[in-house]
Amino acid sequence: MTFSAKIVLNNWMRRPFLAANWKMNKTIPEALDFMHAFLPSVAGVRDADIVIAPPFTSLFAIAERFVGTNVSLAAQNVFYEEKGAFTGEVSPLMLKDAGCDFVITGHSERRQYFHESDEIVNRKIKLSLKHGLAVICCIGETLAERDNGKTFSVLAAQIAGGLAGVAPQNLVIAYEPVWAIGTGKTATAAQAQEAHAFIRKELHSLYGDDAESLRILYGGSVTPENIESLMACPDVDGALVGGASLTAAGFEKIVKFTRGNTL
Repeated sequence: MTFSAKIVLNNWMRRPFLAANWKMNKTIPEALDFMHAFLPSVAGVRDADIVIAPPFTSLFAIAERFVGTNVSLAAQNVFYEEKGAFTGEVSPLMLKDAGCDFVITGHSERRQYFHESDEIVNRKIKLSLKHGLAVICCIGETLAERDNGKTFSVLAAQIAGGLAGVAPQNLVIAYEPVWAIGTGKTATAAQAQEAHAFIRKELHSLYGDDAESLRILYGGSVTPENIESLMACPDVDGALVGGASLTAAGFEKIVKFTRGNTL
């Protein structure tokens, strides 16, 4: 399997990794307008990995704009079969054909609205890796689970189930506290670090010392205003950004913080 040379995965230095998840937003013309403004603004960034996950409809059009740039393309979802009678689904082979380097799996919205289990997430990860897609695997607890003291048990179960039989190569983890997604609430830096440190400990139980090279992203109302404090945490290696990634200027600020530019 070959992966994009733009991305440095499982680097012991744990380069910052900033990913934009547009969710169900932007038409193709809107996506291209974003790229026209964004790509030149981050062309000089060489000390961070930058990934954008647009809707399926924009993947191919955007992939053409990414050729020769320092930005990589991700899909927001994938199916766990290569082909067949699965109306409306998209396979890893199709995503590779469209120009994707990455795929997001296990996002809380997929778990909540489409009832995706850890077993389904695991099947998606394995097939994606088999066909040359690197994976951003999302995990996280709901507000009720946090309030009931179940944060760590939920994260442990999602890691054990989602990553069963999965090698650490070409894998990125994203911690997304469900209570902080799209709510305007953000985990404090201390809360984020506590969860990320626990996740790394669990990854150690699966992968040994390789866990130190795995990057763990924070996702949940990340903004240009809070990215610096989150990234100051020793186990926060990047961000999976939702609403704040929908404007070129907003995502540029998040990306460029890593170069000492808070703009």
